[in-house]
Amino acid sequence: MSPFNPIVNLFGTSPVRPLQKHMAKVAECVAQLDPLFDAVLANDLAAVNEVQERIVALEHDADDLKHDLRLHLPRSLFLPVERRDLLEVLTMQDNIANRAKDIAGLIRGRRMSFPAEIGPLFKEFVQRCIEACLQAQKTVNELDELVETGFRGAEVELVQNLINELDRIETDTDKIQVEVRSMVFAIERDLPPIDAMFLYRVIDWTGDIGDRAQRVGSRLQLMLAR
Repeated sequence: MSPFNPIVNLFGTSPVRPLQKHMAKVAECVAQLDPLFDAVLANDLAAVNEVQERIVALEHDADDLKHDLRLHLPRSLFLPVERRDLLEVLTMQDNIANRAKDIAGLIRGRRMSFPAEIGPLFKEFVQRCIEACLQAQKTVNELDELVETGFRGAEVELVQNLINELDRIETDTDKIQVEVRSMVFAIERDLPPIDAMFLYRVIDWTGDIGDRAQRVGSRLQLMLAR
């Protein structure tokens, strides 16, 4: 096959490398939620706007990678991984970045502020959701090794351990989310009703980051079971 073949140029030695590159961009996008909420809690509107624009740019970069992968992915990889599996994982990864963009857009669009009393716990919540995304990235980064080993041997155990840790992190995000919602419920009578409604929405959407990261791990786990 010619070295100038676009498929060779895109995939190099690994047919899953573009998937990993996309996940790296998704993780970079999600990581910006940390400075975003720092800016929200500090009531720094200029910083909120700056970070929101950065998140949008990173999500667009991830979209470009997604489109390139879909365009060039061969119909048959002749490897122990199905094209459909790669595309499903890609969609799940894309959903994570989309949710980060949704959160940033809502916060900027409504010029949201958060009650100071929920700040520390909410920051913990955000950071744990980011950790879930990073753990999903670690798992995806092992996919080429799984392909090379034919989904056998010690690599399978390594990936299973990574998925188990991802599940533990996501469970933590669920627990913290319940605590955050309880804190908001305790003070919601002091908040304008519309502000309380959108605050709950941001909490739910932030939790989606952890949930969607876990789905990436769950999809890879299904691939291990085949």
